[in-house]
Amino acid sequence: MTPAHGPAPAPADLGGPAGKAASAAPAPLRFAVLGDSFSEGVGDRAGGAWRGWAALLADGLAGPDQRLDFVNLAVSGALGRDVAEDQAPRAAALRPHLASVVVGVNDTLRHTFDVGLFARRLDHALATLGATGAVLLTACLPDPGRLLGLPGPLARPLARRGGSVNAVVHALSARHGAVHLHLADPAWTADRGLWSADRLHPGERGHRAVAGAFHRLLAARGLARGPAPSPEASEPPPGRAATTRWLATAGTGWVLRRSHDLLPQLLLLAGEELLHRTGGSGPGPLDARAETALAEALAATMGG
Repeated sequence: MTPAHGPAPAPADLGGPAGKAASAAPAPLRFAVLGDSFSEGVGDRAGGAWRGWAALLADGLAGPDQRLDFVNLAVSGALGRDVAEDQAPRAAALRPHLASVVVGVNDTLRHTFDVGLFARRLDHALATLGATGAVLLTACLPDPGRLLGLPGPLARPLARRGGSVNAVVHALSARHGAVHLHLADPAWTADRGLWSADRLHPGERGHRAVAGAFHRLLAARGLARGPAPSPEASEPPPGRAATTRWLATAGTGWVLRRSHDLLPQLLLLAGEELLHRTGGSGPGPLDARAETALAEALAATMGG
């Protein structure tokens, strides 16, 4: 599934004036966005639709008098499979100069989670886009169990999965030369003002923080030529009432949908967690099993 890797392609022409007459208008800058609800913009509503960090970042990418072609292919609920098999080929056909690929949280929330399969799919997606010459953007994400405030026996299995996904993202970002943003730092989860009422997606302030962080990384490489996104949110962060309202309405639907897929598996994992603890072995064997699966996934994907 993973294409052979030769020398890295030359960076895409980002539409600068090099080699062109000074009076010529810069070529359009193409930015493609792949992933799930995090990149779709869920949590940051503007003008009756989701906006999100990618759209905020896009406004600061193009240089003066340069047109930006911005395509957001991210879809709520997308898995690594969706990005590799559907979104990546569609994005590659556009020959983007910049392409962001942020995915993995939904994979950890499925009973079918397989870190080796996730690694192969992400590697394939990054290779597909990298072969067009696109500059790749990636990010590791916070632990959903910590965001949701789950009790230990439920949170620890998700933390292992999230840690494995982030390790894969780190390794493949380095392999493909991606511009990588670290969002798994506990500081991101500790600041509740960054998050929407659903506790899983950034709110407006959080999306602006992500956009600003990516802009700084790109500007340092000469890849962002417009102004940085403003960190100031137009709406206050959700309070306790908004969170309660979400849990009583949309949150109920989210729990019910996950109950058919994740919850039975998560309860089995929690039961295994408790069994090891009451048996005196503690989390060590479960941690070791996760570490072995990760090591095998990286060895198979990285060819080492």
